[in-house]
Amino acid sequence: MARIVLSPYIGYLIVQGDCGLALAGCVVFGLSDALDGYIARKYNMSSFVGSIIDPAADKMLMTVLTLSLAYTGLLPTVLAAVIVGRDVALSFAAFFIRWATLPPPKSLKRYFDLSIPSVEVRPTLISKWNTALQLLLMGTTLASPVFGMPADWIGLVALQWVTGGTTIASGIGYLFSKDAVHRLTKAEVAKRIPKPQNILPKKK
Repeated sequence: MARIVLSPYIGYLIVQGDCGLALAGCVVFGLSDALDGYIARKYNMSSFVGSIIDPAADKMLMTVLTLSLAYTGLLPTVLAAVIVGRDVALSFAAFFIRWATLPPPKSLKRYFDLSIPSVEVRPTLISKWNTALQLLLMGTTLASPVFGMPADWIGLVALQWVTGGTTIASGIGYLFSKDAVHRLTKAEVAKRIPKPQNILPKKK
């Protein structure tokens, strides 16, 4: 939750021209993400809700970085539109798929109940590469004014083109890949729904 709150502040710093502090905030964000993942794996604290909140926090930071860097002219507007447009399209698709796969009875209350899973999204290989490239691009772009790197540096321009290409390819991949979206069976749903715990004392 702290990472979700931190994202808008990082965007504010970028818009205000304080890229150095914004870069430090991204480092803190990354360390926090890594620490959360380590704790969840070590102590088996993973949950369905966490599997949604964590990627949402990462995606929020990516969106904030994309928009704020484009606003300040550090990131090409067309590339920013491609990155954000892909995410918006996938979000609308996710809302539709969630409703279509929600176990009956369907209702808005059950729709927003994260304890009732209905579908599992499995990142494609190109999507994983795209995520890594986007992170590298945002970090490099944010660091460029801090370390005096020219905006037309050939390495940065090449990274922009590659990231744009993989962003489009990953979006298309989600639409046409049979393995990207897995509809959970009744047995799989039953396993993932937390069972109510009996808190009443047992009769002797």
